[in-house]
Amino acid sequence: MVIEKDFQIGTVDDRLYGSFIEHLGRAVYGGIYEPDHPTADHNGFRTDVLELVRALKVPIVRYPGGNFVSGYNWEDGVGPRDERKRRLELAWRTVETNLFGTNEFVDWAKAANADVMMAVNLGTRGVDAARNLVEYCNHPAGSAYSDLRIAHGYQKPHSIKTWCLGNEMDGPWQIGHKAAIEYGRMACEAAKAMKWVDSSIELVACGSSNRHMPTFPDWEATVLDHTYDHVQYISLHSYYGNRDGDTSNYLAQSMDMDEFIRSVIAVCDYVKAKKRSKKTMYLSFDEWNVWFHSNQADEQIEPWSIAPPQLEDVYTLEDALVVGCLLITLLKYAHRVKMACLAQLVNVIAPIMTVNGGDAWRQTIYYPYLHASVYGRGVVLNPLVSSPKYDTKDFTDVPMLETTVVWNEAERALTIFAVNRDESDALSLTCDLRNFEGYDVIEHLVLTHEDAKATNTATNPQHVVPQKSHNTTISGGIVTTSLPKLSWNVIRLVDMRPSQGIPIQ
Repeated sequence: MVIEKDFQIGTVDDRLYGSFIEHLGRAVYGGIYEPDHPTADHNGFRTDVLELVRALKVPIVRYPGGNFVSGYNWEDGVGPRDERKRRLELAWRTVETNLFGTNEFVDWAKAANADVMMAVNLGTRGVDAARNLVEYCNHPAGSAYSDLRIAHGYQKPHSIKTWCLGNEMDGPWQIGHKAAIEYGRMACEAAKAMKWVDSSIELVACGSSNRHMPTFPDWEATVLDHTYDHVQYISLHSYYGNRDGDTSNYLAQSMDMDEFIRSVIAVCDYVKAKKRSKKTMYLSFDEWNVWFHSNQADEQIEPWSIAPPQLEDVYTLEDALVVGCLLITLLKYAHRVKMACLAQLVNVIAPIMTVNGGDAWRQTIYYPYLHASVYGRGVVLNPLVSSPKYDTKDFTDVPMLETTVVWNEAERALTIFAVNRDESDALSLTCDLRNFEGYDVIEHLVLTHEDAKATNTATNPQHVVPQKSHNTTISGGIVTTSLPKLSWNVIRLVDMRPSQGIPIQ
């Protein structure tokens, strides 16, 4: 690998490391909110979960859905709890108690040091409910909905900046599913009304639910034709799994994400050219993760229960490696992908798991997410990489070494993220960074295990955890190391030269 300062892709928007809380399964009830839990604070928030979330430095969290939002009346979740109505929740066939709603989530996000990405219902509702919610959340005072917020105990506006115009409206499973032209027109009108209430907000239009939808990418072209002048982002969603047990093919699935991103960028730039616009459309990859382990278990859940254990995937080492590869892919497109949400944050296909009334623990996928969020802030560089490659049933020329580099000039820090996809052998890695004079290796973290299917559980939460490698050296600007087979690696370097009072990290 050759790393040059001038080979820059783009600056990381901190929101690239966002996440997602939906009213689904135990994400809210028993996840972030459990008033009877021993660690619960005065708001009913689990502080053990908050501690794990804060460590991740999650910058933004999408809420309240997801499929849930397309049937959600936001008014059900505000005001005195004893007056809130229970509703049949059609997206996931449960009963929603509405004990937790908009104001509670804003309070929780503040406690988690995160901003809110709020989604509006464009499934069963539309322009009116959307603009009213913006008024409720963001208008200072002196109007019906801002005064209602004040009456509910929130004198200051929530000042939510980022808003999603519905969710996966291209999907037949979605409540209020629409054709592209129907959604594009409604999203355009909702966007205009919402910005008339608060001109400072940013908006995300719904892109395709995944790139294998029969309407992709015509959906994006049509939707953007209507919304291009009114939104700042278009969304992408994609989930990955190893359903056939083919590890080599599974580890290559980040190449599918790469192709998805490149295709959506192409459509955005086509619409930009068609409209003779000077505006660049950015991407919000606001649902992504591994999701397949829990599918059979979810089929056994009784309908119309309250907060059942839905989508509770237990993640393996190889899942963590895939998540690492997906994070690297997002970083490679930092110039266009400005927001992304690991879906989801707690219990539901999540890096953090809990027991109701019991402990919280970190899944294997927690660690690459943690490392990227903490150390992956700065400018993404484009290294020149020479790596052995392999082919699978779905992909060709898959590099054994999946890698990217982030340079934080202000902190004089350089971080190499690397996955060794090889199932049998370690990779010898040589990194040429001679124009980073004075940089020295301060840490090499490795996540690996002799069993690719190894997991962390409530009874064994430390089974798969990062270890420090001591075989990484630097001499003459050349880093030499070995990456264990099937491993996630974080190599951290810092400029050790004294410099005008800037502390060495």
